[in-house]
Amino acid sequence: MANARPTHHPAKKDPKPVHHLELRVRELGQLFNSMDPTPFLNKDLDREAEAFIETWAMRFSPDMHAHITVHLAQLPAEGDPSAMLTEAIHNHFNYKAERVRHELRQLLKQGRLSLLIGVLFVAVCLGAADAIGQMGAGIAFTIARESLTIVGWVAMWRPLQIFLYDWWPILGRTRIYKCLGGAHIRVVQSA
Repeated sequence: MANARPTHHPAKKDPKPVHHLELRVRELGQLFNSMDPTPFLNKDLDREAEAFIETWAMRFSPDMHAHITVHLAQLPAEGDPSAMLTEAIHNHFNYKAERVRHELRQLLKQGRLSLLIGVLFVAVCLGAADAIGQMGAGIAFTIARESLTIVGWVAMWRPLQIFLYDWWPILGRTRIYKCLGGAHIRVVQSA
């Protein structure tokens, strides 16, 4: 791919900041996956180009306006590729946003199921621990009661992890992809 020079310019009337990324490539094909046989509008971005754009965008709030300028050494013979490249990049990142939204829905579904299983399991463990506690006061009974209590609460770790920690990075990626799916794209010729 080539050089990139990120810059920041605050928007004049819109409170959302505007961030600029400049990519330098020899030809338009460098931005796309050469193994993908589909036309440009549906083509996957090159993995390195995609990773570079995503890494750049992840540094900023998803509440931004992204402007990407692609400096081409060779403009295509058909003329200005800005509209085609805009549609291709928008399609790519909107598709990624939809895939990540689906991933989030699946995670939350798994979290609800894990929570149900965890609550049932902890109820059984606490009930068994209470029953063991009423059976006697020896060291074996105490170890069994405490072990069941701990195991029951440990079973709640996964649903708590999902609902407290796992969902928000996925939501952040969705918002970044949505932002990139609406980025302003410009193609210019440069030496």
